[in-house]
Amino acid sequence: MSVDDSRESKAGAASAGSPREAAGKYEGLAEQARALADGRVSSTALVLRSLDRIEATQGSVNAFRRVRAEAAMAEAEEADRRLAAGERLPLLGVPVAVKDDTDVAGEPTAFGCAGEFPPKRRDAEVVRRLRAAGAVIVGKTNACELGQWPFTEGPAFGETRNPWNLGHTPGGSSGGSAAAVAAGLVPAALGTDGAGSVRIPAAWSHLVGIKPQRGRISTWPDAEAFQGITGIGPLARTVEDAALLLDVASGNHDGDLHRPPEVAAREAAGRDPGRLRIALSWKPAFTGTPKPLHPDVRAAVTALARNLARLGHFVEEAEPDYGLVGLAFVPRATVGVGEWAARVPDRSLLDRRTRGAARLGRLLGGPVLRRARAVEERQQQRIGALFGPYDVLLTPTTATPPPRIGTLAKLSGWRTDQAMIAACPYAWPWNVLGWPGVSVPAGFSADGLPLGAQLLGPADGEPQLISLAAQLQDDLRWHERRPAVHPARAAT
Repeated sequence: MSVDDSRESKAGAASAGSPREAAGKYEGLAEQARALADGRVSSTALVLRSLDRIEATQGSVNAFRRVRAEAAMAEAEEADRRLAAGERLPLLGVPVAVKDDTDVAGEPTAFGCAGEFPPKRRDAEVVRRLRAAGAVIVGKTNACELGQWPFTEGPAFGETRNPWNLGHTPGGSSGGSAAAVAAGLVPAALGTDGAGSVRIPAAWSHLVGIKPQRGRISTWPDAEAFQGITGIGPLARTVEDAALLLDVASGNHDGDLHRPPEVAAREAAGRDPGRLRIALSWKPAFTGTPKPLHPDVRAAVTALARNLARLGHFVEEAEPDYGLVGLAFVPRATVGVGEWAARVPDRSLLDRRTRGAARLGRLLGGPVLRRARAVEERQQQRIGALFGPYDVLLTPTTATPPPRIGTLAKLSGWRTDQAMIAACPYAWPWNVLGWPGVSVPAGFSADGLPLGAQLLGPADGEPQLISLAAQLQDDLRWHERRPAVHPARAAT
């Protein structure tokens, strides 16, 4: 990790703003924004608290690859001047984080890889939008190598650990962003989701994670990411915070390939969803590998389905017709890995599994990739037939609780794929379709590990999913339960 740190600058900023204790009262993204606008706290106090918490937990949780301490404090001081002058923006002065695959000017984008990467000259479009809304980017969070796996470990940065239990992973590949929010280091963060990489760590970290419609948030400087299966999405404790970050981050660059219509996510979070027809599905898409459902996950999702029925929704078991959607996923994913691997300065440092995926991507490019992309509309029609009789599809987010640190990190490529599919078989089809999904907390395993459930919808379905998630939050109050902060490393 690289830390751009100046203790004198931070101490001076603290004396200029509100006390550190005052900052501690404002945990959520929306509440921090309101407190700043009302003059109840300063940006320097909030950002300093965030940096102090990152520093205190870096040896245990290890959420960040890059920390912009000095730059973030300077930006906080500027935000305080703007606030004092009467300027108001949605996130003016609020600290947030982005993932290690997202360009921040002046910082390298290593995407979990080892080696020396040059600093980027420009912000990614999504970072430009965060800055335009006034957010202070405190750093870049850890991700597994090229976002391929549902854990966040690697020789380039070590092991990112779950704040609920340091012996377990927070998931991946957006595990650093999830751990940072769960541990209270930042009120919200962005991740990316190519096969569940926002939703999986949301489930395993007791957070709300939104995978938006493809193109809702620009992936520029990539016109699309990983052949269209990867999108950017928010992680937060509450639906309101996730929706606010989604609204701020949404929008397109002229070069984007996908440009869906605008949605008002935060407005949807305050709206009653009405009485919905909800299909509860337990059967994952076909992969030819075993995918047993952990009994604690089944019990948690069943309980959440009963809550939905108690809230007035019609819930029954029904299964979408996935067909052989996996045949379209593999070429797009592996070609995407190959494209990203080609950017790495020293490819000899890549994990053997990454090199193998890149080789497979080279074999599956061309005609195979074109066929995989050409069948997407038919897949949408077949799977989307569920959204005639039903409004929302409810599934587990994962099939298991979060694994222990190291469980998957040293397996062979094939064994990694098998273990990954067994743990996380429910999320990836929605990346092929490009449709939205929201993972919400669904309780805890018998061992106290977080579990999640997915609310899935058709194209442009974010408002309905967000409204339903907000109703569930009001009923279940999941955001009121938080882990302890762990400054010391736990034994594995």
